[in-house]
Amino acid sequence: MKGDLRRMWVIVFFDLPVTKKPQRTAAARFRNDLLSDGYLMLQFSVYARMCRAQEAVDKHIRRIQGKCPEEGSIRALQVTDKQYARMKILLGNRVPDECIDGQQLLFF
Repeated sequence: MKGDLRRMWVIVFFDLPVTKKPQRTAAARFRNDLLSDGYLMLQFSVYARMCRAQEAVDKHIRRIQGKCPEEGSIRALQVTDKQYARMKILLGNRVPDECIDGQQLLFF
């Protein structure tokens, strides 16, 4: 695309231990960091964020890497806006702030 202004989504999946108080604190901090960085919670441990271009995707993945707790499993997947819009909700409802038709407003 011209100028690489292709909208992408970063989807973060994580499974963090929460059996001890320091682990719960680290997991809560990680979730709060995602929310403060503009991610939407799709499910309890699945968060998504729209980015304007590949450079923004790379930047947000680096941010996540810098905030990972010491234990657990965290994965990031990037998909195009068109792929994200094709997601099917099999049970449950769409998150109120979630926009799956590619019309989400971006403020920078």
